[in-house]
Amino acid sequence: MTIQMHTVYHNKTETKLAYVKKKGDISRPMIVFCGGFRSNMQGTKAIFLEEHALQNGYGSLRFDYMGHGGSEGNFEDGTISSWRQDTHTFLNDLTDQREIILVGSSMGGWISLLCAHSLGERLKGLIGISAAPDFTKDLVEDHFSETMRQDLKEKGYVDLPNEYSDEPYIITKALIEDGVSQSILHAPIEIKCPVILLQSKLDTSVPWTKALKIQDQLTSLHVEVVILKDGDHSLSRPQDLELIGHSINRVTISSYI
Repeated sequence: MTIQMHTVYHNKTETKLAYVKKKGDISRPMIVFCGGFRSNMQGTKAIFLEEHALQNGYGSLRFDYMGHGGSEGNFEDGTISSWRQDTHTFLNDLTDQREIILVGSSMGGWISLLCAHSLGERLKGLIGISAAPDFTKDLVEDHFSETMRQDLKEKGYVDLPNEYSDEPYIITKALIEDGVSQSILHAPIEIKCPVILLQSKLDTSVPWTKALKIQDQLTSLHVEVVILKDGDHSLSRPQDLELIGHSINRVTISSYI
């Protein structure tokens, strides 16, 4: 595995972002993975997608947003807009103008939906894994106490417990405010390609009904919601990975029907 770096500019500041790209068969789509909040491209799903691409002739691209994994920048300086910009830059600069299958996990599902329209006819399918559009709004409305709201206003951030690490999630005021401008569930989401949304009913981070809300807003005529009765937010078990791979193959076939 060779990790390379690509330059993105945030407010005229140069930031080098880490990525791994595999060309595969250039006549087939490239799978682009958009990871979740504070995740990185070394995770189980990212590695699985690269292996699935190699086995099935797809190209693949996985990367770390600014402040994530092997990329430069401070995590606390990131917003949905800046991570959307990172993704958009990779899609423009490193996908060789090929057809794309976007796979977005959690926050990456939000970013995938934000970037999808710009790809036009190149986008052949989109897979959402516990997709979490507008999660910043949900955080404030459903989880922030009055004390937390006051801390956000006075200190500019709050700490939230992290079930995956001893380090808390740092939620900044900039992230919350920017999330308002990037929210998408209040209007139609203009996507024409096949979409499959995978969601666990036991997900403690994203309610399973979120997938139904996304489905309602998508303009695509081919949207499938798969609700699992077991599993968790990450959907990284062997049977989950198998389902993700099967979903990729299905949207590829559906896009040509």
